[in-house]
Amino acid sequence: MAKKGLQIKSIGIYKLMIPLKEPFVISLGAQYDAESVIVVIKTADHAGFGECSPYMSINGESIDTCFIVAQYLAKVLKKKNVLDIKDCIQTMDKTIYGNSSIKSAIDMALYDIASQYAGLPLYKFLGGKNNKTLVTDYTVSLGDATKMAEDAAKYKAEGFPVIKVKLGESMDKDAERIHLIREAIGYEMPLRIDANQGWNVKTAIDTLKELERYDIQHCEEPIPRWDFMRLKKVRKKSPIPIMADESCCDHHDAKRLIDLRACDMINIKLGKSGGIYDALKIISLAEKAKMKMQVGAFMESRLGMTAFAHLALCSDDILYCDFDTPLMFTEDPVSGGMTYHENKVPEAPGLGAWIEEEKLGTFENIIL
Repeated sequence: MAKKGLQIKSIGIYKLMIPLKEPFVISLGAQYDAESVIVVIKTADHAGFGECSPYMSINGESIDTCFIVAQYLAKVLKKKNVLDIKDCIQTMDKTIYGNSSIKSAIDMALYDIASQYAGLPLYKFLGGKNNKTLVTDYTVSLGDATKMAEDAAKYKAEGFPVIKVKLGESMDKDAERIHLIREAIGYEMPLRIDANQGWNVKTAIDTLKELERYDIQHCEEPIPRWDFMRLKKVRKKSPIPIMADESCCDHHDAKRLIDLRACDMINIKLGKSGGIYDALKIISLAEKAKMKMQVGAFMESRLGMTAFAHLALCSDDILYCDFDTPLMFTEDPVSGGMTYHENKVPEAPGLGAWIEEEKLGTFENIIL
């Protein structure tokens, strides 16, 4: 048993729901609200914050399942040594299979406390360096081609340096979307696309060839995640680099895709990997394979996004960031945290982001 000062004393679980400024639409469906679970782990001397944003069509979890499963996990983690992250992760995995989203929120809170205890900002605790500027894209939702082009032009005018476009319908409709977007923003601005598994193999290859002329930086998850054995064929025939997303959740997936040579890059999300602990294993595998990476997100607030930004500083091979979703919220409940205008992470010990007690108290919650 851990010393009293290092024991997990309580775990608070909170539902966070914030309306979006407008619907966020991908090939898998639309979201109208940001739905997250906030986890607050307390010891006698520290409080650690974590967050997950479950995505039912991707990780099979919802805000309600996360809220319930978190209670199972809280019960087995009470009195554990908060600094023995490996033991805590193994305990969660033995308690329930999967549920990577809610496990990632608990993992994040553990790392927050561990880095506070070490007196280091999280990125330094993870062995990273604050030696690069983190630049996020801004995402154009899937929809009417003309509106998508108008949105892209608006985001360019607002100063975003990179545009990401949601696709995944048909070759003709998706090609029209990209054509109009390039007409609206020109060719100097980097453009990324994400099909979210929306194409079959033939449509993916045909569409990617059709889009070659538009100077696309990379394409995320062109085909269904379960069809990963044929992702190599898409990669081989595509003139646009392929980034694995939904098909690469944890380090086991990463190893399989790397061994298959199925993709050019990997998109890491803590809600897929189960947290920082296993995300670091993905980073190590990708570095050994000389594969570049992106750190992405679901629909987390700036709390979760701050953790992702710390993680993005842990490897020179992490080239891309997809941190735009908090900018889509109608309100920001987070104190501290990463800043968008300066693209900086906090230098204070720990995560450096939190939600005030008074605000937390307005959310549906349970404290165990």
